[in-house]
Amino acid sequence: MVPEGVDLERLGPWFGSHVEGATGAPLHAELIAGGRSNLTYVIGDGTHDWVLRRPPLGHVVETAHDMRREYRVLAGLGSTDVPVPEVLAFGDDDTLIGAPFYVMERVEGQILRTRDEVAALSPTEARACSECLVDVLARLHSVDYEAVGLGDFGHPDGFLARNLARWGKQWQANKTRELPALDEVARRLETALPPSGPPGIVHGDYRLDNTMLAADDPGRIAAVLDWEMSTLGDPLTDVGLLLVYWGDSAQLAVLAAQGVGDVPGFLSRDEVVARYAEHSGRSVTHLDFYVVLAMYKLAIIVEGINARYLMGKTLGEGFAEMGTIVAALAEQALEVAQGSDDVALRR
Repeated sequence: MVPEGVDLERLGPWFGSHVEGATGAPLHAELIAGGRSNLTYVIGDGTHDWVLRRPPLGHVVETAHDMRREYRVLAGLGSTDVPVPEVLAFGDDDTLIGAPFYVMERVEGQILRTRDEVAALSPTEARACSECLVDVLARLHSVDYEAVGLGDFGHPDGFLARNLARWGKQWQANKTRELPALDEVARRLETALPPSGPPGIVHGDYRLDNTMLAADDPGRIAAVLDWEMSTLGDPLTDVGLLLVYWGDSAQLAVLAAQGVGDVPGFLSRDEVVARYAEHSGRSVTHLDFYVVLAMYKLAIIVEGINARYLMGKTLGEGFAEMGTIVAALAEQALEVAQGSDDVALRR
């Protein structure tokens, strides 16, 4: 059965003329689980397999699911030491599957999505995995984006202030009740806005389960995936978010794979920061700001899910506690701000 979102009869001839290695043989497709919103399929012809990415089904905001942006950043990074899948073709003919899409190579490997999968690593593998995760992020942030043709990929000037304002508007649009703790977090972030260092390519959602580890070596990242939130901006926003996902037993687990910080072998949060600073050469003086900002953004994202749940527009289980998670994230963000060495965050 062909999954919704692809039309194999229309795609067949297009693959034959646009994708290297395609023979024109009948195609088959499988929807891959994972990815926050854009849809990912394995497309094969019996001899080769490829991966196709397209926007969600139905009406979407073009700027939020811009396939050409994903294609561009992957194409630009293909010549660097950041591991990404090779992109093969871009399809902008909406008559094929109803939306723009791109095709890339299928990378073989493993994605650790749950805490049990993470805990199955040996301490030696866990350390190598976590070191590689930090090192790849530092390499990404060191890429000369002008040299790889991405100089117009974003607007890094004023990035933090714009980011904060945009998420504040998102909160006002999605909130289901008043949450004074989150409002206080927003106030402190506005007060403590630090100067940004040199801009770089920002992944936007960098975490363990958005990478694919080599099948034969969990200490090597075979590909960084899910670039739909990438842009040019302040690289420390990626570090702050990674630290929130990293977590430990004292922190709220927003995602199933969060909390690796207390899994035997994984780097501690302090070790992550020290290693990133060493390999990137960037100052981490104001890193608490970026951690609080990441918690603030996650709280607003989860509130959007909570709003859809309360309107009866979610499918499946596990949504009833979303409102509680939002409140907990707000309180944790406030605790980090209050305990920070950054005086501006404490007042």
